[in-house]
Amino acid sequence: MQSVLVIGAHPDDETMLVGGTIALLTSSGVQVHILSATRGEGGEMGDPPLGPRKALGAIREQELRCAARALGASSVQFLGYVDPVVGPDDELYPFEADFDELVARIAGAIRSVQADVVLSHGSSGEYGHPAHRLVHRAVAEAIARISDPPIFYSFAAELPGVEDRLWNESDPAHLALDIRPWLDQKEAAARCHVTQHPLFVRNHPNETVREALRKTETFHRHHPPVESGEPLHDPFADLLQAAGAWIPEHWGR
Repeated sequence: MQSVLVIGAHPDDETMLVGGTIALLTSSGVQVHILSATRGEGGEMGDPPLGPRKALGAIREQELRCAARALGASSVQFLGYVDPVVGPDDELYPFEADFDELVARIAGAIRSVQADVVLSHGSSGEYGHPAHRLVHRAVAEAIARISDPPIFYSFAAELPGVEDRLWNESDPAHLALDIRPWLDQKEAAARCHVTQHPLFVRNHPNETVREALRKTETFHRHHPPVESGEPLHDPFADLLQAAGAWIPEHWGR
């Protein structure tokens, strides 16, 4: 495994959902590339705001580049779709995109970095975010259209017995990794995303950014699919298991 592509809908998805694993991969000599569909123009602006709404995309681009450096990533790319502003009652929206064009651009990005493994959003969009679900569908379709497709895992897979609002309830975890050995790097990356700090701690009153970070990162393999009871064996799974990842007890029952 030489190249991994992490595909998110917004800046900070890479850090909050899979930052510890990225740090593990890069410290193991794997090239990690980050692709963000949008620049997060519709998200939080910081407290106090770091700038006007019209400047938020540029600010968040730099935050993602900062986080990528903290995690040791090799490159950062943006597809350039525009993130809609959060609506009344915190309603979330997908970005506007022609689906076939989105799929083709993702497939092109996979080919351009010669990705052996793709990591992206889960089928439930974590907490149901429509943009996350859209990216998941587009990545899955891109994988299906590539003649020699990479391995595809989604992150934030559901871990039975552990409550977390981000788990994708449709994606049972095949792998779970305690990322505390890489927590310093994950925290450094999270601190780059200054505009999003109010969001990070909103559901963790009185906690610091570090305390609010998830210490376990989980994965579900979509391609090639895994049959119940089948041993989980591929370069990504092998590397994570060598680093201490475990296969949840429910798997294979």
